[in-house]
Amino acid sequence: MKKIIFDVDGVLIDGYHYRPELRKCWHKNLNEDFGIDPEYFSNTFFIDPFSSKVLPGDLDLKEALSEWLPSVGYTGKVDTFIQYWLKNDSTLNPALMHKIKALKKSGLTQLYIATNQAHIRAHYLMDTLGLAEYFDDIFYSAKIRSMKPSTEYFDYIIKSLNLTSENPPIIFDDTPDVIEFTKSIGWESYEFINADTLHECPCVDKILKNELA
Repeated sequence: MKKIIFDVDGVLIDGYHYRPELRKCWHKNLNEDFGIDPEYFSNTFFIDPFSSKVLPGDLDLKEALSEWLPSVGYTGKVDTFIQYWLKNDSTLNPALMHKIKALKKSGLTQLYIATNQAHIRAHYLMDTLGLAEYFDDIFYSAKIRSMKPSTEYFDYIIKSLNLTSENPPIIFDDTPDVIEFTKSIGWESYEFINADTLHECPCVDKILKNELA
């Protein structure tokens, strides 16, 4: 049974890709919808506290937004903003999902998610968006208390899945640093550009050709 691991943003979710030319940002209409400048949001909240405290699990997303949103004049409910975020940052990559369903159906793979993620969005992705139907588990930074591509993050996955050097997993991620790190620990790693990237992996290509014939 081959273990295959997928990233979320820029891979499963057609949104914030590492490559700027492939990005589709969920918050582009923040000014029209909430009176918040999207560029300012990216340059402030996204950096600190979101990336520095929320993603590593040191601060809850709702608590972080409750402190930050009033500073830019937002007087509405924090939950309304969070639901807007979750809904608009949830466009699944249809071509990729078609192939993931085929991999799942084959019975030859176990599929997992590895992502830098806050608790609330990780649960939203699995439960509300329905990814739990296809993926056996999600490994995410707020739960692990460490972010990709740290040694601690991937050690957690290795121990959880009882991975060995004789049977390394396959991983698809859009971030070069993650690809470089996972290759250094012996994983079969592919930088994700689009759904066709899956065919760069001989094992996955073979399964997909049989399932999608």
